[in-house]
Amino acid sequence: MKNAITNKQRRLMLHGCLATTLATYLSASFSQSTWPQKPIRFIVPFVPGGTSDIVARTVGQELSRQLPYPVILENKAGGGGVPAMQEVAKSAPDGYTMILGHVGSMAVNPYIFSNTGYDVNKDFAPVTLLATVPSLFVVNPELPVENLKELIAYAKNNPGKLNYGSAGNASAGHLAMEYLKLTTGMDITHIPYKGTGPALTDLLAGRIQVFSAGTPALLQYIRSGKLRAIAVGTPQRIASLPNVPTVAESGYKGFESVQWYGILVPAKTPKNIIKRIQEESYKALRTPAVAERFASEDAVIGGGPPAEFAALIAQQQRIWKEVVLKANIRAD
Repeated sequence: MKNAITNKQRRLMLHGCLATTLATYLSASFSQSTWPQKPIRFIVPFVPGGTSDIVARTVGQELSRQLPYPVILENKAGGGGVPAMQEVAKSAPDGYTMILGHVGSMAVNPYIFSNTGYDVNKDFAPVTLLATVPSLFVVNPELPVENLKELIAYAKNNPGKLNYGSAGNASAGHLAMEYLKLTTGMDITHIPYKGTGPALTDLLAGRIQVFSAGTPALLQYIRSGKLRAIAVGTPQRIASLPNVPTVAESGYKGFESVQWYGILVPAKTPKNIIKRIQEESYKALRTPAVAERFASEDAVIGGGPPAEFAALIAQQQRIWKEVVLKANIRAD
């Protein structure tokens, strides 16, 4: 019959299919095993100058020294980090696009945005925790308070007078302050800014009075006397500010607020590439330059496996879901 396929033709077709499949497999294996073969984008969903940017930039610079191609930092601020997360969620899962995840983007946004267009637990793969940073609570030194107890008393005696700033809704500083307000019963008005830098400008000028951020963004101003630290959010006092009491010491036992930052990549990124990024990050965090920088700011370095970071995210989601609901935190 004219349309009949001979045994020889069948064998040739089968061999062709096998060869194509093998070539595809080998090509993918080669691509994964030789990562990276081009520069890597590291997206930070905030403006430069804040703790997020400092952590990402410090680690990114070291990764650029270790890898054959550079890690290029891209600040994509706005929308509580949602646009940046959307972009990465839609990126190719090939290890060439990663994003800095933190408490706001991973543990709060899921509860304040009705529809972001992505699922933080399904559309991203945790790679590694980079650092945990103490939350500091500071005031403009013109405000006549020396500690948290005095701030609470002042706020009570001057209703509606105090404002606190943040890097924006769902930023780490916003969350820390709302948690503090919820715990202490203070009534202070929130003024969201587009980043830590603009908020600090107004804080230093006295246009806002209270602020919270991580140690990397604030220590220089505290040491120079331009800001006054009134409490730290860690369970114990920190080495860089040994005379500043914890919130727990100030009468609010059990209070703990720390900031954390880690690397995430699009879901379905090959596991061996995720492992390579985690291993390179572990190495970078333990270089003298990075380790000394983070130690000077009381940051606890991470670098652990993906499962460890995933467990932290899940635990933080449970904690902050409750805070979001009780404090009625909403999106812009």
